[in-house]
Amino acid sequence: QAQLVESGGGLVQPGGSLKLSCAASGSIVSINVMGWYRQAPGKERELVARITSGGTVNYADSVKGRFTISRDNAKNTVYLQMNSLKPEDTAVYFCHVRARTYSNYWGQGTQVTVSS
Repeated sequence: QAQLVESGGGLVQPGGSLKLSCAASGSIVSINVMGWYRQAPGKERELVARITSGGTVNYADSVKGRFTISRDNAKNTVYLQMNSLKPEDTAVYFCHVRARTYSNYWGQGTQVTVSS
């Protein structure tokens, strides 16, 4: 069974930082793209950042310059370093993995709350 295990969410004050981690395990073959999406209450899920196996990255405009995505291919793990957090970054963050077979996998989500 494929499994994505996320960690690192929590409550942080505006301007603070958090680092999310997501480790993929199980029957996922040939991981291609790894990324993070988020969903705030009453809003649709949106892409935050993604990184291909070759290292190409894409960011949502709203997080450029503040968030950094990285991955450790040996550990099948993707990270999201979030700096200068704003209240509008508050959401449930979901890890996403797409295999070369085009199968998609999702984590269970981790809550990030930015509030004073």
